Order: sequence, then structure tokens, then C-alpha cells
Amino acid sequence: MRASHKVRRIPVRPTGNRYGGAKLVQVAATKEEDVSGAIPAQKAPYGVTVEAGKKYFWCACGRSASQPFCDGSHKTTAITPLMFTAEKSGEVWLCGCKATAGKPFCDGTHNKL
Repeated sequence: MRASHKVRRIPVRPTGNRYGGAKLVQVAATKEEDVSGAIPAQKAPYGVTVEAGKKYFWCACGRSASQPFCDGSHKTTAITPLMFTAEKSGEVWLCGCKATAGKPFCDGTHNKL
């Protein structure tokens, strides 16, 4: 978990065929694994630039080292990433606390944590 409350801007690369077009399936966790829910990656949104029509996989578990995007770290949990397609090119604010009601976009919930 990050202690910084600063917004971090990162370059975005479309995920392309990262999942090979396969359907995302939830993975059952073992007893030792944390299945209680998502953990906040940071208590601020990530400002990222997206391209219209490109697919992205937003990290829903909070464990990815490639925040706010999935790197496969969810495989030890029952949480799966959220795939979304950018409607238009430009900057978007993706949730960093993982508690937003408007997944994957920030709705300000981090201000209440």
C-alpha cells in the first residue's frame, strides 16, 4: 500500500492481446490467500491517457505493480480485473483506492477512507 496522496501520471500502453481474447475467469483462492477484498493501491486516482477503441484491464484487487492496470497479481485472490474500452482518446482518472462505485473511474470515494 502506498502512503503518498499525490496523483501519479503514468504512460499507458493498450493491453492488446495480453489475455489472448480469452474470457476472464475468477480464480478460487486457497485458505492462506486473502479473499477479503481489494486493497487500496493509493488514496488518490491515477491520471492516465487512453486511446479511443482500445481495451484496458483495470486492476480491481489493488495488488498489481503496474497500477492502475492489471499485471496478473489477482491470481492469488478471487478478484478479477475489469476490462473496459476507451470511448474517446484523452485523459481519464482511474480509481486507486479500489472502492469507487463507478469502476474503473474515480468517484471521490478515496476522500472518505
